Amino acid sequence: MKLYVIETGMFKLDGGAMFGVVPKSIWNKLNPADENNMCPWALRCLLIEDGDRRILVDTGMGDKQDAKFFSYYFMHGDDTLDKSLAKHGFSAADITDVILTHLHFDHCGGAIKKQGDQLVPAFPNATYWCNEKHWKWATEPNDREKASFLKENILPIQESGKLKMIEVSPLTPFTENVSIRFAYGHTEAMMLPQINYNGRTIVYMADLLPAAAHIPIPYVMAYDMFPLTTLLEKKAFLEEAVENDYVLMFEHDPTIAFCTLQKTERGIRMKDVYSPDN
Repeated sequence: MKLYVIETGMFKLDGGAMFGVVPKSIWNKLNPADENNMCPWALRCLLIEDGDRRILVDTGMGDKQDAKFFSYYFMHGDDTLDKSLAKHGFSAADITDVILTHLHFDHCGGAIKKQGDQLVPAFPNATYWCNEKHWKWATEPNDREKASFLKENILPIQESGKLKMIEVSPLTPFTENVSIRFAYGHTEAMMLPQINYNGRTIVYMADLLPAAAHIPIPYVMAYDMFPLTTLLEKKAFLEEAVENDYVLMFEHDPTIAFCTLQKTERGIRMKDVYSPDN
C-alpha cells in the first residue's frame, strides 16, 4: 500500500465561521486573517494505492463553477487535482474509487467536470462512494445547509450510474486496509476513512477536525449543523486517537498535513507533525 497527498489548491473562509465561539483574539494567532477576516485553508485530498485499487478521498472544489462563485472563496496557489495526480504518476483515468467524505462543494466539486455542455464524472473509470443517509441529506437539504450542496456536483454522479452506497455502521470495512468511520455533528453521516498503513492507523479527518487548530474541544466550526454532537464526537475520538497513537490527516490545515496527539495539562494537543514525504 502507498499513500499520496493530493493538494488541489487553497481557498479562504471567514475566520469567525471556522472557529465558532472562539474569540478572534485567540484564533487569529493560529490562522491569521486578512483585512476581510478571511483565513487561508487547504483543499487536501488523499490517494490510497491498495493492491490494484487507487482510491481517491475527496476531490477538492473543482473548476467548473463561474468566476462569481470562485470570487467568494479566493482560490489561490498553483496546485490542482490533475497536476497533483500527475506529480505522482497518475491521471484521472487511473482512479478506481472515489470516496466522498460528504457532499459539501469544497469536498466533492472536483468529482464532476464540464465536458462541452455536459456534466460528467471527472474519473471515468471510478466508482463513486457515498451512503444513503448522507445522500438523502444532501439531495433534500435543509435551508441552512443547502448553499453547500450544489446539484451540479451531486446529481450527475447518480445519473452516471457510477454511484454506490457504503453501509452505515460504527466502522464499516471498505477494503482489507481501509474502513469507514461515521460522524454526525458537521453534517449527516460524514465518512472518515481509517487506514491501516505499515502498522499505524491513519484517520482522514474531513470536517470533524478540519485543521490542527481545531483539536481543542471548544474549537468547533459555526458551519457544523449539530455543534454539541461535534463536541461529543471530538472528545471520544481524541481519547481513542491518543490512546492508540493514531496519525491524523487534516484536509483543510494550511500547513500541517499529518500529526499525532498527546495528553497535556491543557487537554489533548498536537504531538509530532509529519510532512507528506515522511
